[in-house]
Amino acid sequence: MISSEPKKRIVLVHPRGFNWFPGKTDITDIANRMVPQGLLSIAAYLEKEGHDVFVYDCLGPHAPVDLSEQAKAILAYEPQIAGFSATTSSFPDAASLAQKIKEHSPDIITVCGGVHVSALQGKLLEKYPSLDYLVAGEGEITMTELAAGLDAAAIKGLIRRERAKVIVNEPRPQIANLDSLPFPAYEKLAGFPHDYHLPLFSYVNTPGSTMITSRGCMFQCSYCDRSVFKKGFRYNSANYIYEHMKHLRTKFGVRHINIYDDLFTANRPRIVELCDKLTRFPLGINFNCAVRVGYTDDDLLKMLKDAGCLMVSLGIESADPQMLNRHKSGVSLTEVRDTVRRIQAAGLRAKGLFMMGLPGETEESIQRTSDFIISLGLDDMNMAKFTPFPGAPLWLTINEEGTFDENWRLMNCLNFVFVPQGIASKERLDQLYNEHVKRFYSDCGWRKKFRKRLWQHRKSILYLLRHLPSFWSAKNQFEPEK
Repeated sequence: MISSEPKKRIVLVHPRGFNWFPGKTDITDIANRMVPQGLLSIAAYLEKEGHDVFVYDCLGPHAPVDLSEQAKAILAYEPQIAGFSATTSSFPDAASLAQKIKEHSPDIITVCGGVHVSALQGKLLEKYPSLDYLVAGEGEITMTELAAGLDAAAIKGLIRRERAKVIVNEPRPQIANLDSLPFPAYEKLAGFPHDYHLPLFSYVNTPGSTMITSRGCMFQCSYCDRSVFKKGFRYNSANYIYEHMKHLRTKFGVRHINIYDDLFTANRPRIVELCDKLTRFPLGINFNCAVRVGYTDDDLLKMLKDAGCLMVSLGIESADPQMLNRHKSGVSLTEVRDTVRRIQAAGLRAKGLFMMGLPGETEESIQRTSDFIISLGLDDMNMAKFTPFPGAPLWLTINEEGTFDENWRLMNCLNFVFVPQGIASKERLDQLYNEHVKRFYSDCGWRKKFRKRLWQHRKSILYLLRHLPSFWSAKNQFEPEK
């Protein structure tokens, strides 16, 4: 136990933010309502220390969109501490909610953490007086020490005010043993798991959930913000992952898990051990995971298949060699093509992850990437809109690379806030994006694969039909402008 101080009532808030297109109804919580993993990990750690913890997901089922109504719901818990975990696009909502809470109850301590805070740190506290503290880096121990009443000056990872001056405390050391953390407090999410939806056609069985089994990354892609977990690679043991999956299966009835690790297979022995355990003692769960080129082999792919893996994602980003060399070094198109082939040969689905609009992008590089995508024969594809984030290496020179509109609400990988010099305008970039996304899903090869799996996709199809007006509206966003 960290302290014997009186226990606190704490509400941890996942702000909604702006997650769609300007002027359009936000349907992201219908299409893919993700579990706020980091917040639930902090909630579990605080609860382990004896605090009364409530989680309020502003993207959760039946949560109001109006900020005043959200603030009212948070205040109804009568918290002593209100903590927010924010991305760049959701930080303005977090700050507005903190202000509304302070206006009603000035004694409530307001705290914000997350990737945006970890990247910008003290600059944010100077501009947002409604926030009492910021948490940089991993939040479990920092939040627990703050709740325990420790001297704020002694809490590593805390950003605070001392009279009128903003003080950034010594950084919080990384949690070396991730197995020491309790499982995320899924039970604190209203409607979990049935009201939390994985992306359509990415699963066979329901309900679904998400997991993260590692922190940090050994690589430094130009567009990736590593402000929270930094470099390096820490991971849960195979036994911990198995027990975590078993917990989701037995307590919540989860049948499919999306594992959102960047480098799931980087430590081969732990994945071999996990697959062996899942094969010998099956849990009745399918899962999806991501791999990096160079960190998989035929034997491992077969093990993943036997263990219940359904789909493997591969970060590719671009098919332009110069773009790859600059933004994702160490990945070649030949290796990508070979890896996709081997994934599918093992009986797994292959999903390609791409990014449009990076610095250096041209219409020619976009066409090259689109042609490459079609030639791969992928089972699924995701094309993100490049967004510069404050903690990414590209941030320092982004204004020299093109036109950048630093509108935090739109910085969500769903809107182009940056237009590279090689593209005529944002309107043209949007048009190219829409054309090439539609091209993939109109391709006869992809449609043939999809038709063969109609029975496997029946649960996704039923869900789509129940929400058809919203999905039809989303589809229209990808129609090329005439």
